Amino acid sequence: MNHRHSSASCLALAAVPVLLLVAGTALAHSGPDHHHDSGFAAGLMHPLLGLDHLLAMLAVGLWSLRQSRAFSLVAPLLAGGGLLLGAGLAWSGTTLPGIEFGIAMSVLLAGVLVAALARVPAVVGAAAVVSFMLFHGYAHGSEMPHGASMFAYLAGFSLTTLALGYATRLVGGFLMERENRIVRALGVLIAAAGALFAFG
Repeated sequence: MNHRHSSASCLALAAVPVLLLVAGTALAHSGPDHHHDSGFAAGLMHPLLGLDHLLAMLAVGLWSLRQSRAFSLVAPLLAGGGLLLGAGLAWSGTTLPGIEFGIAMSVLLAGVLVAALARVPAVVGAAAVVSFMLFHGYAHGSEMPHGASMFAYLAGFSLTTLALGYATRLVGGFLMERENRIVRALGVLIAAAGALFAFG
């Protein structure tokens, strides 16, 4: 009974990003009146449209499962904080060199951490998550649609980020209880994608 409940919960939360994608698409393609969109729909969609951004957030969610319980629970919030910090830097006009390479390396390194199921001190892990996501946040901020509300856009991509992070944690936890080699394999695939982004 518990296994059934756990499976249902995993499936329900795994569907959240898909529902966000559908809702965002509906709002973003609302016909000639779409100019009234405040930027919330664009914010919802943005983390889902770039494979590099999506993989980084999935990797953070999976990797957090091997960390201390306290750090594991707040890892998606730290990822969101890194995104907000990066977006803030972009909007302040601060130049951050090597954004694309930083994004690619964050995917590569996060994938390696997942594949190794590496455990690190909470402070080190928190710094890594924020640093990884800072590059992604800078890109999100730089690509905010012209005329969109900054706060609505922030709310949109923060919601998607948290949904992805916690859904990934729940599904990943379900997998690790049964076969952690699947999680390791996902880490290898994420790292390979990061290497392709960086050096391909």
